[in-house]
Amino acid sequence: MGDVVLSLPAIKAARKAFPGAHIAIMVQPRIDDLLKGNPDIDEVIVYDKNKKHKGFLRNVSFIKQLRSKRFDMALIFHTTRRINLICFLAGIPRRIGYARGKADFFLTDKIKYTKKFGEKHEAEYSLDILRHLGINPEFSLPAIYVQNEDERKAESILKNLNVRPIEKFAILHPGASCASKMWPLENFARIGDMLIENLKIKVIINLAPDQAGLGEKVRDMMNSKPVFFCEPTTLGELAALFKKASLVISNDSGPGHVASGVGAPVISIFGRNQKGLSPVRWRPLGSKAIAIHKDVGCADCLAHDCKKDFMCLKAITVEEVFGEAKKLLNSQILI
Repeated sequence: MGDVVLSLPAIKAARKAFPGAHIAIMVQPRIDDLLKGNPDIDEVIVYDKNKKHKGFLRNVSFIKQLRSKRFDMALIFHTTRRINLICFLAGIPRRIGYARGKADFFLTDKIKYTKKFGEKHEAEYSLDILRHLGINPEFSLPAIYVQNEDERKAESILKNLNVRPIEKFAILHPGASCASKMWPLENFARIGDMLIENLKIKVIINLAPDQAGLGEKVRDMMNSKPVFFCEPTTLGELAALFKKASLVISNDSGPGHVASGVGAPVISIFGRNQKGLSPVRWRPLGSKAIAIHKDVGCADCLAHDCKKDFMCLKAITVEEVFGEAKKLLNSQILI
């Protein structure tokens, strides 16, 4: 999710460099929702390696379809063995990507892999692929184009949650893909209480259904009563909800990038001190996006095997996050 959002500046730059080209984007299922209505994209190709295209014969069929499109070039922002091989077998003459030791011999143009050093933002690393072509790309912020049907669905969801159109609300997204990215749940509960009690705005706890249990724990630890919404939604509907929010507070995860992509004020909380995973590389982009991170002196990050009880995350205080939240909320026009 975040990878695709942070590739949008490079996609826009590619459109500017090749205004008459047919530009197609290949993504995983569900992610295509984030690309709807994007004027820089002519076609979205969904590759479903786990279901629709699982197995040898289905992969062969997919590759044949890709080959029939006769693409001239593949810009591979996130190289993997599978993607490198698919682009090779699809007969795409020029295949440009980062040399990660993952079947690099299938690439025609290999860019030295320095992302692990986290010297610049992920969006800039994607733009480096265009720079390899001799293009001087202009940086732009990622933009997700929320569709009307998703706007209407978001309005219906909020109505069912008793959130009125004129009400300000904050969304808390306490989930993440790894424990090393998760701010303590009790902190999410406390920040939720502070937003409700001190700033008098509604708080919505939002997570995907498979992480609803985390949301329930946050809700049960709160003194105030939040709105609980952990129902199935498309990413387009989620983007529409974020667009209507006055604030989104998220761990270092994909939803934070979706929120910034629709221009929502967002606070993203980072833990891991590994250079390639720091906010220097992965922070959400935008004038209303804030990343909070504390260096607690770890020489090597052990991720979920942390021996310091995730001190980096615990070092970020509720008061600090609340202070940033007040700044973002106070900068908006009060209704």
